[in-house]
Amino acid sequence: MTQNAQDADTGQDDVVALLMRQHGDIRNLFDEVERTTGDERRDAFRRLVRLLAVHETAEEEVVHPAARRAFDGGEQAVADRLEEERLAKETLSRLDGMDPGDAAFLPKLLELREAVTAHARAEERYEFPQLRRHLEPAKLARLAKAVKAAEATAPTRPHPGTESAGKNMALGPVAAVMDRTRDAVRRAMGKDG
Repeated sequence: MTQNAQDADTGQDDVVALLMRQHGDIRNLFDEVERTTGDERRDAFRRLVRLLAVHETAEEEVVHPAARRAFDGGEQAVADRLEEERLAKETLSRLDGMDPGDAAFLPKLLELREAVTAHARAEERYEFPQLRRHLEPAKLARLAKAVKAAEATAPTRPHPGTESAGKNMALGPVAAVMDRTRDAVRRAMGKDG
């Protein structure tokens, strides 16, 4: 039995499949935020913020370092993605401080969506195929597990300026504790997470 068949039998993901599914989830959440109003929009936006924050942190800690080493041109491909992530985090951070019912919210959300969509397309075009081409299936499966572990402890809010594995490792745990405490307090008070 091949490694890919074994992975399929055990339900293991490879990192590219995991991230592609998350990109789909992110697109769906953008749709939900755009088509809803009031508390529904606020709830959908909180889920979008959380997914984007943990997704990008895991990519920065796990995927990008692997890509740098995996293929020629990986260093530049990752540098380009990190700049896109920094800009998106800045926009997301501004949005996170806004009321989703504010008239300025939706135009800023659409700006973020365009940036995040372009970023995801670049990953899917330049980074992910190279990872699949240059890494063994077992390594891709291990990276998926590492991404899930990183997401479990990642900050749940955007923190612009931490777009590297080293900065995430140094500052991420403190930010994650603060973000997750804030989320718990908000939930306890009956507010959106």
